[in-house]
Amino acid sequence: MKYILPFILIIILPCSLLGVESKTDSLLKELDKVISKRSNYLEIKEKKISDLKQEKELLSNEEEILDINREIINQYNSFICDSAEYYIKENLAIARQLDKKDIITESLLHLSYVYSLSGLFLQAAEIFSSMDYTHLPDHYKAWYCWNYIRYFENLIVYINDPRYAYSYEVEKEEWRDRVMNLLSDQSEEYKKELTHSLQQSGQFSEAEEILISIFRHQQPHTHQYAMAAMNLAKHYAQTAESEKESYYLILAAISDMELAVKENEALLSLAVKLYHDGDVDRAYNYIRIALDDALFYNARFKNSVIARIQPIIEDTYLQKIHSQQKNLRLYSIVTSLFVIFLIVTLSYLYIQIKAVSRAKKELRVMNDDLIQLNKKLDEANIVKEHYIGYFMNQCSVYINKLHRYHKNVNLNIKTGQMGNLHKFSTDEMVSDINELHTNFDKTFLALYPNFVTEFNSLLRNTEQYDLEKNQLNNELRIFALIKLGITDVKQIAEFLHYSAQTVYNYKSKVKAKALVESDQFEDEVMKIGSIQ
Repeated sequence: MKYILPFILIIILPCSLLGVESKTDSLLKELDKVISKRSNYLEIKEKKISDLKQEKELLSNEEEILDINREIINQYNSFICDSAEYYIKENLAIARQLDKKDIITESLLHLSYVYSLSGLFLQAAEIFSSMDYTHLPDHYKAWYCWNYIRYFENLIVYINDPRYAYSYEVEKEEWRDRVMNLLSDQSEEYKKELTHSLQQSGQFSEAEEILISIFRHQQPHTHQYAMAAMNLAKHYAQTAESEKESYYLILAAISDMELAVKENEALLSLAVKLYHDGDVDRAYNYIRIALDDALFYNARFKNSVIARIQPIIEDTYLQKIHSQQKNLRLYSIVTSLFVIFLIVTLSYLYIQIKAVSRAKKELRVMNDDLIQLNKKLDEANIVKEHYIGYFMNQCSVYINKLHRYHKNVNLNIKTGQMGNLHKFSTDEMVSDINELHTNFDKTFLALYPNFVTEFNSLLRNTEQYDLEKNQLNNELRIFALIKLGITDVKQIAEFLHYSAQTVYNYKSKVKAKALVESDQFEDEVMKIGSIQ
C-alpha cells in the first residue's frame, strides 16, 4: 500500500497541470475573440454615454443635472479621463454655486482619483492638501484614504525608482491602516484592505481565502468582477503561482474588454506576463492594444509605464519575426532541394520503370520464343524417338539379311554352286546399298524437309539442284551427312561406298558454286534447319 499513493500522485499531478494549462489556453482564445469585437463594445459604451448626454440636455434642474453628471462621470472614469475631469469640474462648479459642501467634497475626491490615474500627481497632491481631512465625515474620510492609497500605488509604478519607493510604501500603508480603522471588520471594503496587510506579513493562505470569497460574490461581466480577478492575479504573482496568475489576469482582461474599460491594467500586466512566459506574439499584440487604450484614455502615467515595456517586447517580437523569416528562407531552400531531389528520384524511377517495362516485354517475347522452342524440341524429340525406332528396326532387318546371306553362302558351298555365290554377293551388295541410300534420303528429308531449298540459297541461281523422286544426289547426300555432323571424309566415303578422293572432288565442286567463302560454306550448311 505504501507504493500506491506516490504512484497515484505521479499520474494525477501531470494530468491536473495539463488541465490548468488547457483552461488557460481556452481563456486566451476567448480573450482573442473578445478583443476582435472591441469596436462593438466601444459602440455600446459610446451609445450609453450619448444617451445620458441627450437625457441631460432635456434637464434644467441643477440637482438633476448633478445626478446625471455623476452617471456620466462613472462611465468616463475608466474610459476617457479628460471627459471625466470635464464633468467633475462641471459638478464642482454647480456645487460651489449652490454651496453644497458634500458635492464639493465628492467632486474633489473624484478629481483627485482621476488625476492619479492620468498621471497628474502634482495636481492630485494639491487637492489632497486643500482638503481638511480631520473634519470630513467618515465615509468621505474612507474615500480620501482610498484615493491616497491609489495615488501612492500609481506613483510608485510611475517613478520606478527603489530610492523613493520605500517611503511611498510606508505612507501608503499608513493610509491603509487609517481606512481600516474607519471600516467595519465585516464589510467587503475592510476585507479587501485586510488582504494587503496579510500579504505584507506573509500570511498568503489567509489572504487568498478572503480574495477568493470576494471574487465568488461578484457578478460576472461587471467592473467589480474584473477588480476582484485582478486582486487575485496580483496575489498569485506574489506567491509565484504562474498559471493561476495568468488565469485571473485573463478573466480581468476579458471583463475590461467587454465593458470597454480603457484604463485596463489587466491587459498590460497580462502582456508582460506572456512575454516572460515566451508567448511573444500575444504579448506584442496585447501591449499594442494596451497602448492604444492608454492613448484613448489619455493616461500620461500609463503611457510612460507602457513606454518602458513596449520597446523590449517589440524588439523581441521583431527578432522573432526576423528569425522566422530566416528559418523560412532556410526551409524554402531545403524544400527546393528536396523538390529537386524528388524530381530527380522520380525521373530515375520513371527511367527504371520504363527499363523494367521493356525488360518485361522482352522477357515475354523470350518466354514466347522459349515456349515455341520447347514445342520444337518436343517435336524434335518425338521425331528422334520415331527414327531411332525406325533405324533400330532397320538394323534388325540388315542383321536378318546378313544371317540369310550367311546361310545362302554356306548352302552354295555345300552344293558346289560356286558361280552362284559370286553372282549372289554382287547383286545383294548393290541392292542393299541402294536400299540404304533410299532409306537415308527418305529419313533425312523427313527430318529436314527444307534442306534442299535452304542449301540452294547458298548457291548461285544457275547452280542450284532439283530433287528427283524425293531422292538426294551424290553431292547433296555428302552435305546431308555433314549436316548430321559426319565431317570426316573417310567416314563419308565408307557410308556412300565412294573413295575419299571422290568425296573430296564432290565437295570441291559444290563449294565452287557457293555464294559464300569456301571455308565458311560447311558452317552455313550446319545451320540449315537448326532451331534458332
